[in-house]
Amino acid sequence: MSHQKRFRDLSELRQLLPPTDGPVPQAGRTKPNSVEHDGKGKKVRVSLETVGRKGKAVTIVSGLQHNPSTMTEIARILKQHCGAGGTVKGMEIEIQGDQRNRVTEILRQMNYIVT
Repeated sequence: MSHQKRFRDLSELRQLLPPTDGPVPQAGRTKPNSVEHDGKGKKVRVSLETVGRKGKAVTIVSGLQHNPSTMTEIARILKQHCGAGGTVKGMEIEIQGDQRNRVTEILRQMNYIVT
């Protein structure tokens, strides 16, 4: 029968492990607010639309000239930042609700010029 030691917390376990030289990597995904895309100073337009949507507001991002996979990635980043649903339709990204301020903020972080 082997003797097993029970740890009260992680600090006791760290004492048994060899020391590391660099920072300890954190488990899990990156923060949703992290920006992995560079807009390279291109102009985009952010607007609000309610026509034909039964009075519900939708934030529209237009002027993006990317391939479909890049558009989907940008839409994912915007949806996570806003905490809202959305979709890519053609060359526009639609985010549910009036999210103009949040979308403008994240697009500027992505190096786009928002008009």
